[in-house]
Amino acid sequence: MTDQRITSTPIDPAKLDRLAEVAVKVGLGLRPGQDLLLTAPAIALPLVRRIAVHAYKAGAGIVTPILSDEEITLARYRHGHDNSFDRAAGWLYEGMAKAFSDNTARLAIVGDNPMLLSGEDPSKVARASKANSMAYQPALEKIVNFDTNWNIIAYPSPSWAKQVFPGDPEDVAIGKLADAIFAASRVDREDAMANWASHNAVLRERTNWLNGQRFRALQYSGPGTDLTIGLADGHEWEGGASLSKNGISCNANIPTEEVFTTPHCRRVYGHVVSSKPLSYQGTLIDNIAVRFEDGRIVDAKASRGAEVLNKVLDTDEGARRLGEVALVPHSSPISQSGLLFYNTLFDENAASHIALGQCYSKCFVNGAQLTPQQIAAQGGNQSLIHIDWMIGSAETDIDGILTDGSKVPVFRKGEWVK
Repeated sequence: MTDQRITSTPIDPAKLDRLAEVAVKVGLGLRPGQDLLLTAPAIALPLVRRIAVHAYKAGAGIVTPILSDEEITLARYRHGHDNSFDRAAGWLYEGMAKAFSDNTARLAIVGDNPMLLSGEDPSKVARASKANSMAYQPALEKIVNFDTNWNIIAYPSPSWAKQVFPGDPEDVAIGKLADAIFAASRVDREDAMANWASHNAVLRERTNWLNGQRFRALQYSGPGTDLTIGLADGHEWEGGASLSKNGISCNANIPTEEVFTTPHCRRVYGHVVSSKPLSYQGTLIDNIAVRFEDGRIVDAKASRGAEVLNKVLDTDEGARRLGEVALVPHSSPISQSGLLFYNTLFDENAASHIALGQCYSKCFVNGAQLTPQQIAAQGGNQSLIHIDWMIGSAETDIDGILTDGSKVPVFRKGEWVK
């Protein structure tokens, strides 16, 4: 009976195991003796267990899982005292920060229902999010600065699957989402490790070319878009595998199709519209249209979710400025799937995008040696948030602007020129 249940699951166990192996070996590059801190929704326990197996086979010291649950999350919003929404478990994040300082690797599995909080009080959601962001800062700084090796992957939970495939029975929806995750994560074939090595090599070629150009800005044009994004002084493009400060090469996001860098937070001008909806904490924000002056969003609209968008922009001073610019071809596998995943890990890899908020110090020449003050002076943004949203499409053209003002074609009709 046990074997029959396993073989009838809509999630292919061989591919799930392959995802776990890729997460440990490619995503984290886990070293013998290194501890691993893992967070995941409780429903993802089958993947958590396979990760533990591969981590210990790779020589992990201690694997510590921390599980969340959708029903417990909803219980807080429906029964928690009002003043609790201005608090967060700071002690937990302080412990995480200490763990990362002690060379513990970080792995996050996403898979919760992206619209879980859509029926809850939006003011409580916003308050809890801000409190959590503030408490998370000590740990987040270690991650965004690549103090340690880290990785994010996904698990096809039933509630998420029904959001992506609402017209299908639950088991069919789970199977479809699982197949989409496996394909996007490049583990749908047996040679997953070699596939990732080849993919990382292509992304490295892209970053090498961009870093050789030393553009001072990128200029975007397309329907509803006329935008110039200045690039930070001493910026550096990244993509695919990155070297963390502890000397370990990791792929922070699985899947990944982007090459990205840090924009200059005070040198963004013009207007841009979103090319895909943004799913943010239970709200779908669609048809975002913003206008920048001197790097700051001075006007923001959306056909849906405008109230939530403006609450996000009011989080702090840095929330109205950019912390990341990323290039993704329209022909990326996730774009070609035609799916809206309602999850930034996937949706951001379907189109070129920008991110509001915190920058990555990794995206500077000698970034590991720069102080926060130096990063800010070179144009890096600081904020409690980091929210990616998509602006690229098959009609997007992008030019790189050199220091002498001349232009070099980078994208035409959503695709790389070179």
